[in-house]
Amino acid sequence: MSPLSLVIRPEHPDDGPAIERLHARTFGPGRFARTTYRLREGVPHLAALSFTALVGTYLVGSIRVGPVLADDEPLLVLGPLTVDPSFDGRGIGSALMEASLAAARAGGHGLIILVGDAPYYRRFGFEPVPAGRLTLPGPVDPARFLWLELTEGARARIRGSVRPAVER
Repeated sequence: MSPLSLVIRPEHPDDGPAIERLHARTFGPGRFARTTYRLREGVPHLAALSFTALVGTYLVGSIRVGPVLADDEPLLVLGPLTVDPSFDGRGIGSALMEASLAAARAGGHGLIILVGDAPYYRRFGFEPVPAGRLTLPGPVDPARFLWLELTEGARARIRGSVRPAVER
């Protein structure tokens, strides 16, 4: 694959079925039981922060970011970041991450959290959430619960129980 054949673009509304098939292939049916899925359930992802990767017309990767709250402070939850396994190791995940994080910073968002592989996400500046600062609505390995400050000072004001950002 030449570098010019990869296109990173904002997610289109009609990408949904292809993204869901990619999630099913990559994560399997157990994905619905994961804690981070509880945070996304019933809450649409943010179109301005969600991107796809295409090789030709084939969707090979996706990143979605959604809104959550910690107590009443807004923050973002990243995920899932998905790359078709046959395209692993080609920088697609990194390109998707860079596009999404740049859009989040440009949009003035303060903080983004995720549950994922710390060595992978460290390259983008993610660090483990300090014990007791944030709690999720289900079990999670503390070493995989990460955050990234997008706006200086955002970490200082964010604490509490993380929940979906749905209107009450």
